[in-house]
Amino acid sequence: MFIEHPTHRARKRFGQNFLHDARVIDRIVRAINPKSGQRIVEIGPGQGALTVPLLEAAQPLHAVELDRDLAAWLNQQLKSRGLVLIEADALSFDFSSLATDDERLRVVGNLPYNISTPLMFHLLQQRHAIHDMHFMLQKEVVERLAAEADADLAGSPLGDLVVDRHQGDHAPNLHDPIGIGASAAP
Repeated sequence: MFIEHPTHRARKRFGQNFLHDARVIDRIVRAINPKSGQRIVEIGPGQGALTVPLLEAAQPLHAVELDRDLAAWLNQQLKSRGLVLIEADALSFDFSSLATDDERLRVVGNLPYNISTPLMFHLLQQRHAIHDMHFMLQKEVVERLAAEADADLAGSPLGDLVVDRHQGDHAPNLHDPIGIGASAAP
């Protein structure tokens, strides 16, 4: 099932770019491989393109949405199916508050370009509460994240942080499981 807000237009100030291709959505959800009982958090559910198939596999699903109009609409459409909507700015939200001692978070989302880097820093600061992260990112962001082999980009602060954390216990795994963009295997 794919839902779409009947009148909402993507807002430039939020960097909104909604997923519509059912094949891409299916490949993303298969790459995430959600399971019942997992603590999954979607950042920026937008019009629910990933939200609906995630809810079919794992409930409850927590979602953090900044756009008040979309938040109200999503809550109305999907609350009864197990969506726990949090109207907040993901850049300042305490994701660790959703984790438990027994279950770390699986964080997913189709991230806007303009917040990708600061959001990754924000999430990496809470890595103790995060099991894994699956994001759709613009190619330029992925290239910066995977820049360890590229001398022009390797000195970026985020690239250094990801490379440094890659050696630790809770290292991010940068890859392209659905085969649509740049990839870097750890």
